[in-house]
Amino acid sequence: IELPQVESRSGNITPVTCNKEIPFNIKRVYYLYDVPGGETRGGHAHRNLHQLIVAASGSFDVVLDDGKIRRTVSLNRPNYGLYVVPGIWRELINFSSGSVLLVLASMSYDECDYIRDYSIFSKLKNGDTHNS
Repeated sequence: IELPQVESRSGNITPVTCNKEIPFNIKRVYYLYDVPGGETRGGHAHRNLHQLIVAASGSFDVVLDDGKIRRTVSLNRPNYGLYVVPGIWRELINFSSGSVLLVLASMSYDECDYIRDYSIFSKLKNGDTHNS
């Protein structure tokens, strides 16, 4: 999603409004920073959570997996956000030095919403809900 950018000689600003620039109400905001070189974050999916992931500073890659296709999206501009819907496995990799990853989320933290085991995720995506 391309976010608005108000440019000024004294610096730029990107305002974000619920249900305008992003298609959900924001219930939680968090950011990742000081990620050591070579580390991977994420490695999970959500049952109900919608997220907008933004490279507030620096760059990183988001690997998305819907159970059939894996795709990598590079984020490196603070006026673009990646909208991730429920049911998508995501991994965050290749963090540049000093990068800051900003997340706008549709729900408060709820451990029950996380799918942290890829084999369970795969079974859910393929219609096998036994033991999930």
